[in-house]
Amino acid sequence: MTGIDKLNTVLSYVKNSFVGKNEIVDLLGVCLIANENAFLLGPPGTAKSAIVRSLSECIIEGKNFEYLLTRFTEPNEIFGPFDIRALKNGDLITNTEGMMPEASMVFLDEIFNANSAILNSLLLALNEKIFRRGKETRKLPALMFVGASNVMPEDDALNALLDRFLIRVRCDYVDTDLLDQVLLAGWKLQNDAGLNRSEIMPHEILELQKQRKEVDLSPIRKQYVDLVHNLRNTGIKVSDRRAVKIQNLLAASALMSGRKVAVLSDLWVVKYIWDTEEQIEILSGIIDQIIEKESPEGAHPQAFANKTPNAEDLIKEVILLQNKWESGKLSFEEQNVIKDKLRYVQTRSSWVKNGEHKQHIQTEIDGLWQKILQTL
Repeated sequence: MTGIDKLNTVLSYVKNSFVGKNEIVDLLGVCLIANENAFLLGPPGTAKSAIVRSLSECIIEGKNFEYLLTRFTEPNEIFGPFDIRALKNGDLITNTEGMMPEASMVFLDEIFNANSAILNSLLLALNEKIFRRGKETRKLPALMFVGASNVMPEDDALNALLDRFLIRVRCDYVDTDLLDQVLLAGWKLQNDAGLNRSEIMPHEILELQKQRKEVDLSPIRKQYVDLVHNLRNTGIKVSDRRAVKIQNLLAASALMSGRKVAVLSDLWVVKYIWDTEEQIEILSGIIDQIIEKESPEGAHPQAFANKTPNAEDLIKEVILLQNKWESGKLSFEEQNVIKDKLRYVQTRSSWVKNGEHKQHIQTEIDGLWQKILQTL
């Protein structure tokens, strides 16, 4: 079995254990291959830590580190205490046994509780995979960092922390229609004791990270450049650094799909680079429009895993956009946001099964487009 087959088998095992979380699990797999970090946003009790823990346990012979941050968390709790024996000789050496600097997988819950005492060291670890403390500097073996929080950051210092997580994904409660499956999977997981767990070695993931660098991105590079320009015009900040790093995600998506050449549908990962929750729908609308005409054959399953929309919610969204447009005094950027959201709603409306509802939504959308054209 190849390394990619092993990883996909591991991901399937985790997805079977957590019903309704396929999107999150697949994105964690992408991040592992891309050697990038992932951030999970969601309320308590949505299995954020359990999913990461389950994935970590599948990476055998690798050390895992999990910690719940508070405003009072000290560096010793994350990086380890100073070695007392070395300290007697005047050397400041950290005893990192069992701590983050030795872990293959790192999960930091309530990441935005990080205080100034650990922030700088944490930023360096997330960005460069380097641990630095005093004269100590060492390369971290971490394959991936995963952060989680119930809320988004509110100040600039913590926004810098969010920026270190290239992938951002919501982790919500599972649909009530799936509750029976959730209970069954949860009961099975509790009583399984890891007997049927799939496994992969850290060195096999490192090999996949090397293979990722061999993926040919040239077939979609022009479309990707156009997409970055489009996102910037919409008001979604994509720095040059982020634009370069996103290429790792595109290559990882291709590799997970058994390809050494990227295709247009690999752009699905760009849906998850949002900075605010308001950008989630905008990104989905833009990306879905780009990839909807491509054949699903050979694509990553998540590229076309669109959820059936609620017609009533779509009508409410159109009315909300109409009210915003008619309010006047909109900046050029705000006008672009409304138009992008309207395109997204229009794309989603095509998936509504009820023909009468679909026609009603389309009529409202056409009416708003007419008002927009008259204003321009």
